[in-house]
Amino acid sequence: MGDVNDRVEAEQRVCGDESEYAMNLVKRAVHLTTVHPSSDTRIFHKQAKTLAGAGYEVILVAQHDGNVEVEGIRIKGLPEPRNRLERMIGLTWRAFRLAQREHADVYHFHDPELLPVGLLLRLTTCAKVIYDVHEDVPEQVLTKHWIPRALRRPAAAAVGFGEKLLARAVDAVVVATEGIAERFVRFDPVVIRNYPSLSMLPCPAVEERSRHRSQLIYVGGIGRLRGAFEMVQALVRVAQTCDVRLRLIGRFEPPGIGEELSALPGWKRVRMLGWLDPPAVYEELKHASIGLVCLHPAPRYIVALPVKLFEYMAAGLPVVASSFPLWKEIVEGNECGLCVDPLDPQAIAAAIEYLIAHPDKARRMGENGRRAVEEKYNWERESEKLLALYDKLLSR
Repeated sequence: MGDVNDRVEAEQRVCGDESEYAMNLVKRAVHLTTVHPSSDTRIFHKQAKTLAGAGYEVILVAQHDGNVEVEGIRIKGLPEPRNRLERMIGLTWRAFRLAQREHADVYHFHDPELLPVGLLLRLTTCAKVIYDVHEDVPEQVLTKHWIPRALRRPAAAAVGFGEKLLARAVDAVVVATEGIAERFVRFDPVVIRNYPSLSMLPCPAVEERSRHRSQLIYVGGIGRLRGAFEMVQALVRVAQTCDVRLRLIGRFEPPGIGEELSALPGWKRVRMLGWLDPPAVYEELKHASIGLVCLHPAPRYIVALPVKLFEYMAAGLPVVASSFPLWKEIVEGNECGLCVDPLDPQAIAAAIEYLIAHPDKARRMGENGRRAVEEKYNWERESEKLLALYDKLLSR
């Protein structure tokens, strides 16, 4: 009898060991951001969901009202900071403490101000650490309205130096564009472009689109460098030939610029929808006929791959875009829209008028854009790079 009991206990120990081993096979990934909302498209809807779908336990540390679980992803909520200084100091430290308690296999952070956190996690844990660079940060600093103009270049140089110095501590650098990759070439960066997910943006029926021939749409930050004034000014000319309307989705940058825009004659043809979460944005795209992305030729925009451009294409919209070489290659190369001088409201208006006056050609451009996204510019292809990077880091 004793032999039988010993054998049963031994089998239970083996089963227990196997169960514990199986549990350890589930890798834990913690994503951190103090800047982006918890519903950020790149962080939550693309990267976190991709990892969760591949079997990772995913935790997102971000600004949110409390701790919740959304679509299998645990969100550890950070409070909304009262000002920028509180975010960069108090919230950063809080994010570090929350992340450290999770004992993750991978820490993946998305803001340059979290670079010190990345360093601390590298020093205090055995986990792999990834820095995800969404923007060209030094170039971004040059356009920050809250930094005195005389201090912008010194601040940009200091930020660029600090970013590269602290990036040495991480295990991998992920970048959103080839332009950003050039700044981190010594770190062998992985380019994971911010293309749209086909599962999130199903193409609407042609009949639905035809009912909204004069509905324009713009998604993103609304400011001078984003072409807000030129878009609104273009509406005045287009209004002479058709009853055109423009829907703006996003926030004013800076907030006070809304008063200047609302004083323009074309503003009466604008519907300001404010910030919307991704599902609501995609619903609005179904009711538009032309997507606008007329950003000014700032250095960081010329080499950027704006998400809105590919979202318009994925939604089957013909686009009116800035005539930057990279954008012309995408838009004109795929025959999915028209490229114009973004500083010329007349040129923007002429492109809009052409697309409205030639609905069959506009429809074909929309179809071409959707096809290009299905074949090349989609998250489903980019997600493979993310999973490959995680596999490579965790196999070391």
